[in-house]
Amino acid sequence: MRVAFLGLGIMGSRMAANVAAAGHQLAVWNRTRQTAETFAGEHSARLAQTPRDAAADAEIVITMVVDGPQVRSLLLDDERGAVIGATPGTLFLDCSTIGPAQTIAIGRALAEHGMPLLDAPVTGSSPKAQDGTLTFMVGGDPADVERARPMFEAMGSLVVHAGPLGQGQLVKVISNAVAASNATVLGQALIVGAAAGADLDALVQVMAAGAGGSMMLDLKAGPMRRHDYTPLFKLDQMLKDVSLCLDETRAAGVPFPFAALTREVLLTASAMGHGEEDFASLIEALQGAADKRL
Repeated sequence: MRVAFLGLGIMGSRMAANVAAAGHQLAVWNRTRQTAETFAGEHSARLAQTPRDAAADAEIVITMVVDGPQVRSLLLDDERGAVIGATPGTLFLDCSTIGPAQTIAIGRALAEHGMPLLDAPVTGSSPKAQDGTLTFMVGGDPADVERARPMFEAMGSLVVHAGPLGQGQLVKVISNAVAASNATVLGQALIVGAAAGADLDALVQVMAAGAGGSMMLDLKAGPMRRHDYTPLFKLDQMLKDVSLCLDETRAAGVPFPFAALTREVLLTASAMGHGEEDFASLIEALQGAADKRL
């Protein structure tokens, strides 16, 4: 298929590489041109000058950027937007996490041009993006999901059709709020264990073998203890996702106090300068509150 890929960050570069490896014809654009130039040279992709240029002749346009305003700008800008370069019927696939409200608004704008949108945020962080085993939560028309199936197969191992447009986003932000809250509780447990004199190796081993086990334990306990915050998923991006989840809880009229507390921890860690680091760095905020360092 002819594919335009917009956004070559930690996740997008790995996802686009798998699209290229699957044999699809790829045009790429990135805000930092040097990144796109390097990628194009390594993966035999066409280097596009603008999102509009990238979308020319594309069957599918994929976006993987930070937030809703970036997606809107890349797709709908009056001069450089992909919608100007694309032809009616082009399928847009947004893998960013931007929340249901912004997704639905962008989808309506694209529909006015005869171009459908799928929201398809992912979970799995950079290791699964690297090996093509991401999970996609997809919102949109079932026929469009099938059109995009070759992309999902190139980049992931599980596709969950969550419902109409926006539902993939809703599932994603709730799931990430649970993950971040889990990581926050894990950090608190490590600090409590250290303060009380527990053997942290033993604590982690027992939690992993029992009901306290989780993916966050597997992924984040080691980095938290080593204070290694090499970014797999940046803290500020997790803060954005949890905030989007809380927007939805307010709209639904139900509380989510654990997510609200986690958001405060993430905010504190971001204010301490850890926003561009992995969200395991939320342990820094918890250590500060406890006056205890691992």
